[in-house]
Amino acid sequence: MTDHAPEFHTLKARQRAQRENWPQDFSLRIHRAISWIGRAEKESEDPGAAFLFYWIAFNAAYGGERSVFGARDDFETFFLRLQQLDTEGRLYGIVWSTFPGPIRLFLENRYVFAPFWRYHHCDPEAQNWDERFKQARRRFHDALGRRDTVKVLSMLFDRLYVLRNQLIHGGATWNSGTNRDQLRDGAAILRNVVPVMVDLMMDAPRTDWGVPMYPVIEA
Repeated sequence: MTDHAPEFHTLKARQRAQRENWPQDFSLRIHRAISWIGRAEKESEDPGAAFLFYWIAFNAAYGGERSVFGARDDFETFFLRLQQLDTEGRLYGIVWSTFPGPIRLFLENRYVFAPFWRYHHCDPEAQNWDERFKQARRRFHDALGRRDTVKVLSMLFDRLYVLRNQLIHGGATWNSGTNRDQLRDGAAILRNVVPVMVDLMMDAPRTDWGVPMYPVIEA
């Protein structure tokens, strides 16, 4: 089992060697994802920028709203497919060997729990956010006990999505100490997980990964 994440130059070399045999939509998806991984690698000193660039790479690979997996609520389907391709247990290694501490902190942090913020915006359906948070923690600990990599990744990316929204929608200050640890850990997790996901996808180019949300349109 290996949890080593391939770097941009390794992914790019593989893509160039194999892309002629790939379906057009898949080739575009992988090309875009790898390009953003390359950009993210240049931001070792700025976790906020690195986090956003790795998230763009993830979204390019994952497919967004028009993918066969649907909206972000169906992360689990995407991760399950990747796990089926992951014969060497690379994602397992990242979750259980490389980042168990940061992942636990994310999943037990109310500030990246969407209902918490909906409650503070007076959403009547989020009045019980604290009970839902406790339930989510119980589901997380149950997944931990079963070593359920797919479930843990799904819950983790749901929280990372909240952090992504805070950045994209101006809900955080650049270089602030307030959420520095979250950004640092989030960027480190994505830096290790996203390249492995893209590498695994290249093992199955003819799998239906969905149609890119924004294909290249010739003038």
